[in-house]
Amino acid sequence: MKHILDNPIWGSLTTRSKNLANGNQLAKYYHPEVSSFAGLRDNSGDDFKNLHQLVPHNTDIRIFTPGEIIIPDYWTIIQQVNIFQMVYKGSDQLTSPHQSFVQLSEKDIPGMMALVRLTNPGPFLSRSIDFGYYEGIFDGDHLVAMAGQRMQPDGYTEISAVCTHPDYLGKGYAFMLISNQIRCITAASQTPFLHVFPGNLSAVNLYKKLGFETRREMTVYTLQKQ
Repeated sequence: MKHILDNPIWGSLTTRSKNLANGNQLAKYYHPEVSSFAGLRDNSGDDFKNLHQLVPHNTDIRIFTPGEIIIPDYWTIIQQVNIFQMVYKGSDQLTSPHQSFVQLSEKDIPGMMALVRLTNPGPFLSRSIDFGYYEGIFDGDHLVAMAGQRMQPDGYTEISAVCTHPDYLGKGYAFMLISNQIRCITAASQTPFLHVFPGNLSAVNLYKKLGFETRREMTVYTLQKQ
C-alpha cells in the first residue's frame, strides 16, 4: 500500500482538506485562488482525463508524484522539477514561542502577498490563507517574516510559505517560526512535513537542524490544459 505522502495533494483533498476540494472520485483540485495544486487518485490515464475535463482551458495546475510519470499529450508540461520531501523526526524539545508572533488574518493578505512576491517561497495565492494557520513577525506595520500550513493529509501537516524579507535575514526568524509551527502541529497529534528544492542548501540545513529528515525525492509537474 502506498504511503499517503507519496500522493500528498490527493491525500489532503480526500481527508482533512475536503472542505477546499473540487472534483470527483478520480481527480480533485483546490479553488484556483487558494492553490494551483491538483491531486489524482492513481496518476492513471483516466485520472488525467477527468482532471482535463474539470479544469478550465489555459489553467496551470501542479501535481506531485513520487518520481517521473508519463503525462498525456493533451497536457503541456510547463515545468518539471524535483524536490525533497522532508518529515519531522525531532524530539519536540524546541525553544519557547516568540512573543512577537502574530496570527495572520484577512487584513494581512496584502502584506503576505507583497512578502511572497519579494521572496518567492513557492506558490502562494490570494486565498492561500484558507489553508490554515499562518503566523508572522512585524516591524511596525510591515510584515517581515512568516510561515504557515498547507497540505493536510491524514496524520500530517505541511509547513509552507516560509519567508523572510531580505533586510531581516540573519535574525533567526525562520527558525523561530518553523519551531512554533512544529509545536502547534505536534500538539494536534499530527506530524510536520515540508518540501524544499535540493539546491537550497541553507534551507535544507536549517530543516535538518530543526529535526527534519529527507523522506524521498518528489517530482512536481506544472501542466497547462490544451
